[in-house]
Amino acid sequence: MLNAKIVFRILGFLLVVEGVSMLIAMSVSAIYGDAGLLPLLYSSLISMGVGALTLLATNGADKKIGKHEGFIIVSLVWVIFSFFGSLPYLISHSIPSLTDAFFETMSGFTTTGSSILNDIESLPNGILFWRSMTQWLGGMGIIVLSLAILPVFGIGGMQLFATEVPGLTPDKISPRIQQTAKSLWIIYLGFTVTETILLWIGGMTLFDAVNHSFTTIATGGYSTKQASVAYWSSPFIQYVITLFMFLAGMNFTLSYLAIHGKFDKVFKNEEFKYYLLFVVGFTAIIFSGLLITTQMDFELAFRHSLFQVVSIITTTGYATADYLSWTPFLTIITFSLFFFGGSAGSTGGGIKIMRVVLLMKNSYYELRRLLHPNAVIPVRFNKRAVSEQIITNVLAFFMIYFIIFFISTILFTTIEPDLESAMGAVATSLGNIGPGLGNVGPAENFHHVHPAGKWFLSFLMLLGRLELFTVLVLFSPAFWKK
Repeated sequence: MLNAKIVFRILGFLLVVEGVSMLIAMSVSAIYGDAGLLPLLYSSLISMGVGALTLLATNGADKKIGKHEGFIIVSLVWVIFSFFGSLPYLISHSIPSLTDAFFETMSGFTTTGSSILNDIESLPNGILFWRSMTQWLGGMGIIVLSLAILPVFGIGGMQLFATEVPGLTPDKISPRIQQTAKSLWIIYLGFTVTETILLWIGGMTLFDAVNHSFTTIATGGYSTKQASVAYWSSPFIQYVITLFMFLAGMNFTLSYLAIHGKFDKVFKNEEFKYYLLFVVGFTAIIFSGLLITTQMDFELAFRHSLFQVVSIITTTGYATADYLSWTPFLTIITFSLFFFGGSAGSTGGGIKIMRVVLLMKNSYYELRRLLHPNAVIPVRFNKRAVSEQIITNVLAFFMIYFIIFFISTILFTTIEPDLESAMGAVATSLGNIGPGLGNVGPAENFHHVHPAGKWFLSFLMLLGRLELFTVLVLFSPAFWKK
């Protein structure tokens, strides 16, 4: 039987965490003396109040969390966080529409980075900080944050970890799940502080540096400027952001190993090698294309190519150039990156490099099996045979992903008649990328999309962030049977 009390208790606890996070953003408003102070205070009090009342109402709940509870908590927390996270926008009138405020907040927490804002610089600094903070909290995962704290309540969290951590198999740095969560957040925080310092040295204000570090490490892509990272023409700033986008798109377990000097394990990791290969390969193709088809100089063409490839393959979504202004060939190459994603166990969204590699390998080995029907040819990854169950899971994921993509595109054309824009909007939402194609490309935003379209895209963001199955299982009648 479903343990509803523990579901509500953990959601109440997480609402208190969200309220405390709003107080941090409020302190930024206090420092700058802007109009975001009271809206953030009121939003924080509402969130903490509802959270505290929920905790009181569920006192004495059975602390056991099963798979059913894990799926429900992980799916609901993003929706609840997005509704309450919309309050600062609504109360401050920065975004007066509930639809727009929810879209902006869901895009933040899922680290998608799609925006409806037409004048970002006009928002109070405290509200901008909260906007970036939604991505930073959502990046490593709200659940992973809570796992470091839940032992205080005597609650174990393996089911939450297994359903929330991005990737095929959540790697545990430590045998103890809470220690793993703490280690991941220490690395996450360390990357954030290091990037902040480098961007500040490079010429950003401290405020801009902190915000961009939040959204880079989360592979989110929100910027404090309407022109995104293109606002800064500094090569140093753009290369620093490129480096940290790349690091954020890596499996954080590999970052842990690298920090502890085990570089041989990093470079022997098969997913990392393919990740690096894809980045180098696509950068070389786009770089060559820009040199041939534009008047860009060598360094600028290389920087734009590398930046956009890393930005999209990691699903960060920053822009230093409008890839829609490039030749159709380069635009198609760029769009193909929408269907890659970062490494398993990274903050990146999308399909994930590991799944892409396993699909390619299985397809290749299937051809070999046709030639040698009696041979046993297992798919290997990191020198280990991959089980049939995982291969089936990967094939099912690809099939469901592309069925959802095609059906959603068809449905979205009833809202956005332009097919290119509809494909781009669906692909970027499902892959948690940010910019799309056509009317929602890097030089545009989602402000003009019909309200029904924004709710639909918000659902796709959630679906993509939790890698389909976590959300879809809730729609299965078998899930709700006793």
